[in-house]
Amino acid sequence: MITSIELGDFLAHSETKLDFDNGVTVFVGHNGAGKSSIIDAITFALFGQHTRKSNKGLIKRNATQGFAKISFSVNGRIFEAVRKIDSKGALSAKFTEIVDNKRVEIAAGERKQFGESMTQEIEKVIGLDFEKLKVASIVQQGELNAIINAKPKEFKELLNAIIGIDKLDVASESMKIVNKEFRENIKRKIGYDDTHIEILSRDLEMYQKEIKESEPQKNQLQSKQETLQNEVKNLREEVEAEAPKIDKINQLELRKKELIEYAKGAIHEIQHEISENERKIHDCEACFEPASLKGDLESKIQKIEQAVEETLKKVQDMRNQTASLKEKQILASKLQLKDNKCPVCDSSVEKLKPIFQEDHLKQELMSLEEQIIRKEEEHQMYNQKRKEFSEKLQAARDAEATLRAHSITSKDQLEKIQENVRIKRQNIQKIPVVNSGNLIEISQIDSHAKTIFENISKLESETNGFDEQEFLNLKKLVNQKQMELSSVDQQIGAILEKISKGKEQIRIIENAISELHVVKEYVTNLAEIQNNIFSRDGPVATSLRSWALNAISAKASEYLALLNTKIQRIQLTEKARDISIICNSKTEELDLESLSGGEKVSVALALRLGMASLLGASNLNLMILDEPTTHLDAERKKSLVGVLSQLSNISNSETPMQFIIITHDSEIFEDSTVEQIYKFESSEQGSKVSLLN
Repeated sequence: MITSIELGDFLAHSETKLDFDNGVTVFVGHNGAGKSSIIDAITFALFGQHTRKSNKGLIKRNATQGFAKISFSVNGRIFEAVRKIDSKGALSAKFTEIVDNKRVEIAAGERKQFGESMTQEIEKVIGLDFEKLKVASIVQQGELNAIINAKPKEFKELLNAIIGIDKLDVASESMKIVNKEFRENIKRKIGYDDTHIEILSRDLEMYQKEIKESEPQKNQLQSKQETLQNEVKNLREEVEAEAPKIDKINQLELRKKELIEYAKGAIHEIQHEISENERKIHDCEACFEPASLKGDLESKIQKIEQAVEETLKKVQDMRNQTASLKEKQILASKLQLKDNKCPVCDSSVEKLKPIFQEDHLKQELMSLEEQIIRKEEEHQMYNQKRKEFSEKLQAARDAEATLRAHSITSKDQLEKIQENVRIKRQNIQKIPVVNSGNLIEISQIDSHAKTIFENISKLESETNGFDEQEFLNLKKLVNQKQMELSSVDQQIGAILEKISKGKEQIRIIENAISELHVVKEYVTNLAEIQNNIFSRDGPVATSLRSWALNAISAKASEYLALLNTKIQRIQLTEKARDISIICNSKTEELDLESLSGGEKVSVALALRLGMASLLGASNLNLMILDEPTTHLDAERKKSLVGVLSQLSNISNSETPMQFIIITHDSEIFEDSTVEQIYKFESSEQGSKVSLLN
């Protein structure tokens, strides 16, 4: 039994402590006063579980941490479990046993990786886990009323949920997922699943039929292939024997073209040589005489050059004399005798020397100028001669250069060239027209032409009787046969590939079918398991429900016998999809609708306690009823209180049974034998709890 609950900044409770005894404890108060928070406190302290969205939601607003602590006794031993949560979500927990007023730690925290779990230790002590405790000891709002008023089909669903058969739906869905994933894995692995066996069998028959039909075609084509291979082989041998001749025919044509081209080239070369020699003769004929005058002209020019220099020097000397006389003339004009006296020394003289006489100097100047004119005319005459001789000398040098360029040193040499030109002209006129086809005459050009002609004659002899058109027809026939053979090869290849792929597909399909038969057997077994074990209407669920109904019926009947009602026995029976409640007195079967309000509540509680006992009795011997009076009229509410009091008194006699009732109907507990009533009220500081009695 629970001996106390202590809350600190937990949900709406700032600081709340509740003490409990055996029997019935009632929490009364309006909605939102914090009554149901006690259920969250109990499950959180014991298992770390609750109905809120997150652990942080358990902390009272504006607080940084909160805790829930529960003290309970089991078989005379006293235990204490406390869990704390802070605003960061960090948890701490401790589970201890009170021995001689000292706390002995059993477990702390949930370090499951180290094999430490406070929750597991608590489960061992009380004999239930969180889920089982919810079913065995906590009757949520409306559940008790549902048991009383449920229709047969609804009662079955409620029973399924309480004893856990509804979990079979989850298991069944899981089985479907497992089956689906298994099929998907198989399909990913081999490309098919067990639903494809029939399709694969048809494909197998199709491939087998195709292979059977392909074998005769393959044999026929292989026979045709062998015949064509022999034909192509023989024709190729003929082509190989005649092929050198076609090469020689080609060589013959090439040699003929070579001879004609060589003849054209040789004639062109001769014509070019004649043209070059004629140009040489033309250039050199008039060069011998001018070239012979070169030495004489060079001597004459040398003399003329000397004469030109001498006349130029004399002209320059006379010009210098003229300048000197002009200076003397200027001086003479200034030296005039006055009174037969020298203007310089003032001595008496009859006349001045001629070099100081102006007239004499004038005559001298006139004489020099005449001489200069004559010398300049002579210089000009020499320049003209030099020009004429220079031109002739250049012509002589050009003629000599021309002879040297053509390597002509004498007229005899030039005459020999003229004779050679004449002879070659005569010879070239004897050569027939190159395009005439007269290769014999063309071959007479020179020795190389004769050699080419000899090769032509040899090739003509070796290819005599060869019909090129027949050879081309033979090659064409070889190509036709080869194309026909290639077509047959392709057909054989296609059939062989078809047979090979067919055999490979047969192997794959046979292996797949073999595996899929195993898969189908496995899937069938899974389906049978799903239908028989995990289906809520399968034999396992039906058997489990039948056993549960009998167990609940027997236990509920025991409780009813203790409550001193006229109902002696309850029998739960399943028909089709419904569960019916049959109540029996000592002498007759009672209709549920004919029962009084108190009797109906007694039946409901007896059934609920029977269901709880089905899961295994909790060492806490606790049952929490959350708003059990919802939708009940006043008479039935009073009946509920009376039944609970009877159950509490009965349980106190042997095995203590503790009831916690959460309700907002405080008036129904007036004048009752309820041990404790706690009143819950809302305030600005949070939930306020006071003990009424």
